[in-house]
Amino acid sequence: MTRFTSLEICAGAGGQALGLERAGFDHAALVEIEPPACATLRLNRPQWNVAEGDLRNFDGRPHKGVDLLAGGVPCPPFSKAGKQLGADDERDLFPEALRLVDEIRPQAVMLENVRGLLDAVFGDYRTKVEKQLGKLGYTPGWRLLNASDYGVSQLRPRVVFVGVRKDLAEHFSWPDPLQTQPPTVGELLHPLMSANGWRGADRWREQACSIAPTLVGGSKKHGGPDLGPTRAKRAWAALGVDGLGLWDEAPPRDFVGMPRLTPRMAALIQGFPEEWMFFGRKTAAYRQIGNAFPPPVAAAVAGRIKAALSARRLVRVAS
Repeated sequence: MTRFTSLEICAGAGGQALGLERAGFDHAALVEIEPPACATLRLNRPQWNVAEGDLRNFDGRPHKGVDLLAGGVPCPPFSKAGKQLGADDERDLFPEALRLVDEIRPQAVMLENVRGLLDAVFGDYRTKVEKQLGKLGYTPGWRLLNASDYGVSQLRPRVVFVGVRKDLAEHFSWPDPLQTQPPTVGELLHPLMSANGWRGADRWREQACSIAPTLVGGSKKHGGPDLGPTRAKRAWAALGVDGLGLWDEAPPRDFVGMPRLTPRMAALIQGFPEEWMFFGRKTAAYRQIGNAFPPPVAAAVAGRIKAALSARRLVRVAS
């Protein structure tokens, strides 16, 4: 299988990195500022080159020629949960991503963010990004993708931006939704919920009969791990889940009431494989999980990018 290389920025706990790996990309480097997330990456993939530090200080020139620049730049500048300051938010790292595109000149760019980025208020911002990438030789495009369309047991709408070098653009197409439905929360989490012999696990599985609402990761300003604002908590309650916090373990045998998720359960809802470990205690782990890009969605998009790069390579060989 043909392998390509990637450089990932704002790598977090590795959701997108896992997806790129599944799609056939080898990581030249992963840039991340948060120490717990860096520890998670190293814990699971000791061979990965994790560059811990501020993206603003990262020099992309040594990685010139990498095939794909990918990442999940911070969401708060565009999130409805924040003030939607966009370019006026100090956490806006799209300019840094564009700088790295210029320094590295990859064949393709893949960035994900919250759905708020497609709001009309950010129309000029998106146009500016498109024009800058156009000048660098890329054909840009935005698409709102729902994680549930790619096997993830939550809706989780995310905006994905893909810029493909103009000579490759005709070979790229967005991934089609899967024809099968993802597992319900009950189906997905029943083995973990019943791990301590909880007698109510089977009954709970029947109540948790749909996919989850979008997980909310929170930030350093957030007091602790919970499953989101009041509306989200009501949606979790309808599934028989107490959204006021997380537990360290599954409910005990004689537990009565609504159970809470554990970080491991939240990770499965986010599309992480069971064997993926998270560094840190409950709050630190959940923030990493809740802010991640689901690996199956990343794999679906990256797979189409890889197909475009491969098609171009085949054309060159044929000629």
